Amino acid sequence: MRALVLSDIHANANALESVLQLAGPVDAVWCLGDVVGYGPDPNEVIARLRQLPNLLCLQGNHDAAAIGALALDGFNQEARASVEWLRNRLTPDSLEFLQSLQPRLELEEVTLAHASPRQPTLEYLLDVYTAGENFDHFDSSFCFVGHTHIPVLFHKNEFQVTLHIPQTERTLVLEPRCIVNPGSVGQPRDRDPRAAFAIFDDQEHTWAYQRVEYDIPAVQKRMQAAGLPERHITRLASGW
Repeated sequence: MRALVLSDIHANANALESVLQLAGPVDAVWCLGDVVGYGPDPNEVIARLRQLPNLLCLQGNHDAAAIGALALDGFNQEARASVEWLRNRLTPDSLEFLQSLQPRLELEEVTLAHASPRQPTLEYLLDVYTAGENFDHFDSSFCFVGHTHIPVLFHKNEFQVTLHIPQTERTLVLEPRCIVNPGSVGQPRDRDPRAAFAIFDDQEHTWAYQRVEYDIPAVQKRMQAAGLPERHITRLASGW
């Protein structure tokens, strides 16, 4: 089975559509959360996701905040303004979809978590120390996470945990046990503004990491028209 693994779409319909076009036909779609927040297209993105085959979708912290399930105390001023804008625009169908999601799911060989297996909603896995502590919190061969908007692979053997930055020109064969982040579709934070995603083959255990360009100015124009925070608008072009 070929699964499209994506995360942190953040209401960016242009980026999502470019990802779907490049990915081509897949057997399943695994979305690791933060479907909404920051971007101008929350309802459009949710509607598009619901059309995809064998969708598994997690609830990220922005999704939880949008439905009032997570307090805004930990959000900075711009993120809080984005969530407040979002709450006034979600349709009943979109609200129902976000409310139905969970921050973590267990599959046969893969654990899916928005942030981390230890703290599925909010923890950032950015270094080998934090990642190493998380291996005790899942039993599957692989764990796929999002939240940081930065593509990375942490692998644990009997001696140590190592960090690897995936390359788009290489298809990796994942070895147990590892934690992998596909990066962000709609708000990349690794200084590459292109939308990020991966294709996982559950038979071969391959991970094909990919990037794709999309119409950033069009998204920025809609964000400006919506009155969304300027910082979220400008950073789209820099990937940071």
